[in-house]
Amino acid sequence: MQLVIGNKNYSSWSMRPWVTMRGLDIPFEERKLSFNLGLGAGFRDAMLKVSPAARVPVLVDGELTVWDSLAIAEYLHERFPGKGVWPAALAARTRARSLCAEMHAGFGALRQHCPMNIEASLPEVGPRVLREQPQVARDLERIDQMWSEALAASGGPFLFGAFGAVDGYFAPVATRVRTYGLPLSRAAAAYAERLLAAPGPAAWIADALQEHEFVAEDEPYRASSKA
Repeated sequence: MQLVIGNKNYSSWSMRPWVTMRGLDIPFEERKLSFNLGLGAGFRDAMLKVSPAARVPVLVDGELTVWDSLAIAEYLHERFPGKGVWPAALAARTRARSLCAEMHAGFGALRQHCPMNIEASLPEVGPRVLREQPQVARDLERIDQMWSEALAASGGPFLFGAFGAVDGYFAPVATRVRTYGLPLSRAAAAYAERLLAAPGPAAWIADALQEHEFVAEDEPYRASSKA
C-alpha cells in the first residue's frame, strides 16, 4: 500500500492515517507531495493524478484508491481486522467513531486560528487567540471533555485503552496544544503528551522537524522563513 501525504509539519489530515498505520504496524510506503508545489507545477495537478478529490491523504492499495482520512480508517479496519484500528467492543467502537466524526466535521475555529505547525513554538499565541476568539475556547473545552470522558471510561493510557485510529485522529490536536501552549485539564494534558510520545506520532514529529520547508499560507503568525 502507498499513502500519499502532504508536508508533515503542516498537514494534519495526512498525519491521521500515517500515525495510525505506523502505530499499529500496518506496512505502507509513503509518498510525500510538498504544499510548495502550489507555487510551481501545482499541488492540485499532482494530486489529480492520484485522486479526483485532489487532496491528501490518499491510500492506494493495488487498483483501489481510498481518499479522506475517515474513509481510510474504515478501510484499514476492514483490511486488517486484527490490528485494532477500532475498539473491539461494539459500544466502545461506536463511541470512538462518533468522536472521530465530530473531529472530522467540526472545530473549525481551532483549525483556523491554531493551524498545525509542529516545528513552531508559539506559546504567546495561544492565550491571545483564546481571548480574541471565544469559539476557539469552546472548541478546546469540548475536546477536553471528549478526552477526559473517554479516558475515565477506559482507564487509558489512550482514549479507549490501546492506541487506535481515534488516537491517530486527535494527534494533530495534541500538536496544536504543544505549539500554542493551549490549556487543558490535568488528565487531558497528560494524554496529549502520552499521545505525542507514542511510536506513530513520535516518528511523524521527528520527520516534521527535519523538513525545513516554509509554507507561507500555513504560517499566519510568522512572516519569515524558518531559522
